[in-house]
Amino acid sequence: MGSTQDPSKQLDANAARKRISLLLRNGQLTYTRHSKDDLTEVDVTNVLRGGHITEPAENEKGTWRYRVHTNTIWVVVAFRGETELVVVTVWRKR
Repeated sequence: MGSTQDPSKQLDANAARKRISLLLRNGQLTYTRHSKDDLTEVDVTNVLRGGHITEPAENEKGTWRYRVHTNTIWVVVAFRGETELVVVTVWRKR
């Protein structure tokens, strides 16, 4: 893919958005069991395409996790290697 981003390094919000967009186009999107909430894959993809990252990444179990959100939905993702974007969890805002 031509990227030299190290997934173990924290990205700023802008760099994370660019990497998410790149992986949505050219990578693999996978889901943890925990992420299978009442939201569809279309909902999740739409949030990842058009959502915002307004909080710093959180390091959880050695992996940087990024919260992407719209007005109604949160999606937490992590990068796995150079080509995989993992949806960790999703929820609707109340």
